[in-house]
Amino acid sequence: MKIPAFLFSIKLLDSIRPLSDELKAYLQKAMYVRNFKKGETISEAGTYCNQMYVIKSGLVRGYFVSNNKEITTWISCENELVTSISGFFQNKPCRENIETLEEVKAEVLDFSDLKYCLKHFPEMIEINRILLEQYYIHAEERAFIARIPGAVERYNYFAKSGNRHLLQRVPHKHLASLLGMRPETFSRIIKLA
Repeated sequence: MKIPAFLFSIKLLDSIRPLSDELKAYLQKAMYVRNFKKGETISEAGTYCNQMYVIKSGLVRGYFVSNNKEITTWISCENELVTSISGFFQNKPCRENIETLEEVKAEVLDFSDLKYCLKHFPEMIEINRILLEQYYIHAEERAFIARIPGAVERYNYFAKSGNRHLLQRVPHKHLASLLGMRPETFSRIIKLA
């Protein structure tokens, strides 16, 4: 059973660009709430993901598996949108897994409803553009961090670029993976920080 969304997503989107009353009414009917337990898989590599999640509370990571090793590619928390980008927008099997690191409360928008909003509500086109810009900025930041040659320098850059709150919330093995270092190296660095 779909639990109707509360106004969290609508308020978040309205803060990006004011929404018409018609779009607010549509979203309130279309969106619904999903709650996930810690360690639950939201989307699995190889499956289709046709939902976008607005994280109201909790922590989520994206990762893929290579040679039986999990490689964390991103971490998202409150007020962020989460989905399999290639899976959601291209209707292809997901390339990565999405897993909860804490209990998560999310509001969900199905792909068909997003397409409807983009076709019928001009403000949604602008919101979509702004959100894509934010996604690309975050992706560029992750690519930049990955290319910093030294582990200490990567850690310091990550900690100083608005991610310090994640150091207390995310298991160190996932942060080490995100920053491209072994967990032992991460532990040594964090003890010195």
